[in-house]
Amino acid sequence: MTNMDTVETIQRDVTVNADPARAFRLFTAGIGSWWPTKTHSLAAEEEHAVRSVVFEERTGGRVYEVAADGTEDTWATVLAWEPPTRLVLAWKPSHRDDPPTEVEVRFSPAGSGTRVDLEHRGWERLGADAAERAESYPDGWVLVLGRFAAAVAER
Repeated sequence: MTNMDTVETIQRDVTVNADPARAFRLFTAGIGSWWPTKTHSLAAEEEHAVRSVVFEERTGGRVYEVAADGTEDTWATVLAWEPPTRLVLAWKPSHRDDPPTEVEVRFSPAGSGTRVDLEHRGWERLGADAAERAESYPDGWVLVLGRFAAAVAER
């Protein structure tokens, strides 16, 4: 990736052994139990511990981390809340003054389980450094969805 014109939408998916309602609930209300905060949080960037991750389950709600010292850092705002099939987030896990990108997550029946499709788009909003900012996300979403799948399997 060399410039903002080459930044493509990131698409990742995972299939979990749970019905869509259960998968949706764990992805949202249960996010604090499986999200990899040691590597994927604002506090981790500053070498602090994360006490919890909160997902406010409504349109306009926030997704945010609470650091060990009680500081709250918002990662996203919920743009669409359609349980148990879809959610869309204005994604901005950064202290930079940038516009958010957009993450859409869809939950659909797949045999006896649920396919979870994640699409991360809107990189062009970040301007000239969009490619650099997007570079770690393809692998990052693989890790995040893997942790989610492991959490579903454990329950």
